[in-house]
Amino acid sequence: MKSRLTVCLLTMFLLIPIAAPVKAAVSDQEAARLKSELTPFGAEKRANKEGTIPAWEGGYTKVWPGYRSGEPRPDPFADEKPLFRVTAANMQQHADKLSDGIKALLKRFPDYRLDVYPTHRTAAAPQWVYDNTLKNATRARTRKDGLAVADAYGGIPFPIPKSGREAMWNHLLAWKGESATEDAGIYLASGARPDLTAQRRADLQYPYYYKDGSPETFRGIYAQARYLGIRPPSNAGVGYLAYEPIDQSRNPGKVWSYLVGQRRVRPAPTVAYDTPDSTTSGVSLIDEVWMFKGALDRYDWRLIGKSELLVPYNNNGFFRKSIGQVMGVRHLNPDHVRWELHRVWVVEARLAAGKRHPVAKRRLYLDEDTWLALLYDGWDGKDRLWHTAYALPLIVPELPGVVSFPDVIHDLVAGRYAARYLLNEASIHYRIVPRRPEGFFSPAALAGEGVR
Repeated sequence: MKSRLTVCLLTMFLLIPIAAPVKAAVSDQEAARLKSELTPFGAEKRANKEGTIPAWEGGYTKVWPGYRSGEPRPDPFADEKPLFRVTAANMQQHADKLSDGIKALLKRFPDYRLDVYPTHRTAAAPQWVYDNTLKNATRARTRKDGLAVADAYGGIPFPIPKSGREAMWNHLLAWKGESATEDAGIYLASGARPDLTAQRRADLQYPYYYKDGSPETFRGIYAQARYLGIRPPSNAGVGYLAYEPIDQSRNPGKVWSYLVGQRRVRPAPTVAYDTPDSTTSGVSLIDEVWMFKGALDRYDWRLIGKSELLVPYNNNGFFRKSIGQVMGVRHLNPDHVRWELHRVWVVEARLAAGKRHPVAKRRLYLDEDTWLALLYDGWDGKDRLWHTAYALPLIVPELPGVVSFPDVIHDLVAGRYAARYLLNEASIHYRIVPRRPEGFFSPAALAGEGVR
């Protein structure tokens, strides 16, 4: 009888579900640093030892008189001159401040250079976002091997990160506002005059950042995007709808497409991971948009630490130029790209066991002030540096914030590059708009937009 009871008890124990490991949040004492030596987003508030990176003093929040969101934004630093220039001839003097990809571009193109300007820490956010970030520091947790985030809302989830996946979630959930729209172009160059491959209107919404929301009311989709092709004619009317979930273990994301010839909305599950981005003729993969987007499950992510690197920053002036002025045959015109010295978090990803992806290793550099990835390097299976990319952040004081929607990616093996979502010559720059109703981001609404 005793043996039968023991067996029953053991059986009952084995049937009890075992919860997946949960990554603990930081202590109240550690979170208190966000009110002292750290900024509300977890960056070092102080200047660096040399004074080449200034202290953070609240960011840039002054809205220009008469400015309306969506117009080309003024450049508050237009009168500044470069402190110095980095070229192939002097790059060794600055090697510790350069990523591998930027070094490769300097070596490859004799006319490529970095014009380095004084550093301005312009990143900012509303107070309610800072308040939520402080709450997240002690309540937010990763679950399901880091593929899901729990108990976070309305701010950076892990302002004091302890792992690579926490840092990457900070990038994915970086502050960009509640709702925005823009009309931007994607351009491709391969040794000849750059060509427009697609001009799209992008409608963006971030339910994770609804001001009146909470962890209890949040329904699990942190970002929604609706794209409508405008030109060339072959792309006009083609639409896409995308949802980004905060639990990637169940679903890495959902995408629907509307093709004019079929006049139907269809699921597009292949528009993810290593699918080539058709708008760049395969120069970029889908999960390389914005340096990285989508699910984290194909890699093991390691938080290496912080570095001081030269990165593009405060590029409002760049977007006031024409496409002909900024785009060269082999790379962007260095006359118009502003580089500054900033502290960045370095995250390295290596292909996980049993997973496949043509990019076997990735390295991303996340701005400490915004958590946006500003630089990206990707190596192929032969350990060749294959792709390198950089963002073009701009100041959006009416948000307030710094966003980095446009980016540039180079295929170092094929010798081509693409610039995505450039706002130059756009009819609508990054415009902050009122929140749309939920039905706006539905397959039915996408079909109706395509028909019009």
